[in-house]
Amino acid sequence: MENYKVRVAITHGDTNGIGYEIILKAFEDPTMLELCTPIIYGNPKVAAYHRNAMGIETPFTNITKAEDAREGKLNMLTTFEEEVNVEFGTPTQESANAARKALQKAKEDLKQGLYDVLVQAPVVSSNTPDREDRSLLVMFSDDLRIALVTNHLPIKEVAQSITQELIVNKATLFHTSLKRDFRVNNPRIAVLALNPQPGTEEEEILKPAIETLTGNGIQAYGPYTSEEFFGEYMQDRFDGIMAMYDDQGNVPFKTLATEYGVKMKTGFPFIITTPDHDPAFDIAGQGIADASSLRHAIYAAIDIFRNRKDYDEPLKNPLPKLYHEKKEDGERSRFPRKPFPSKADLAQGGNEEKSESTQEAATPENE
Repeated sequence: MENYKVRVAITHGDTNGIGYEIILKAFEDPTMLELCTPIIYGNPKVAAYHRNAMGIETPFTNITKAEDAREGKLNMLTTFEEEVNVEFGTPTQESANAARKALQKAKEDLKQGLYDVLVQAPVVSSNTPDREDRSLLVMFSDDLRIALVTNHLPIKEVAQSITQELIVNKATLFHTSLKRDFRVNNPRIAVLALNPQPGTEEEEILKPAIETLTGNGIQAYGPYTSEEFFGEYMQDRFDGIMAMYDDQGNVPFKTLATEYGVKMKTGFPFIITTPDHDPAFDIAGQGIADASSLRHAIYAAIDIFRNRKDYDEPLKNPLPKLYHEKKEDGERSRFPRKPFPSKADLAQGGNEEKSESTQEAATPENE
């Protein structure tokens, strides 16, 4: 697995934005081709126009299907033949359609297993509410990971959409992702409050949801008000943070993740990441866009692909239990949940005293 070059598909995003610029800049460094085999879903003519306009010298190889992708090359797959008029900095229906066609073809190939992971260059968000979405949006940078319970909902609809079941389901997805995608052995999750001051939702919805998660073997704590949580820098004490709505998660994330940010949706088999920024029409075509977030979105997709392989492999043939349990002796009684560590405990490395074997045994997957 270590020597396998992950096949990374990258869609070109809105053709009037910075998509091609950050793609070509990301692969200016030839060592990127040692990490993966990239397949750009786009259009060679549009790519060449962007490259020439900004004087970027990154070479690419034209292909007509994903199966023809070559290692050591930046493979440019033609997803449509129509001419596209590039107007830097101006979002148009034509540029949006070009982005949609590339993504549609990429998703078709993903379902057929023609590559391993998908990275999306930025597009204009549709802001379509995901009321029935069973996946989970996670934003991450270094050790900061924030997930959203609701996404793209108007503020007036957030409160009525928050339920115990929704919080439990989303936090459970987050817990699994932290273990499987990010290799956190025994994740601690902070749940943010809905209101600035404790109210009905905190007492009747959030606290019971946290108790349910605790009963399921998930270390969930809170609810914390945003002011209390980020004002006291509590984010450093947790492996993940559950925010109730967009601004509650996005604002602190963009403030704290100063170098780069990556988004992904977890909860389904496919690995899809994207930079945590829009097409940046205000700087498109000027050659000044920063490719850091796209580069890290590629790194993250590769890491998550390998992490899932490593995590899932032992579960295919689990060892039989070497002991018999009484019905009244559940996993949680043998491995009691420890209270949330104090600042003094954390300063003394209190969380590191747990052995890896104990942490694994106490998780729901091993019950």
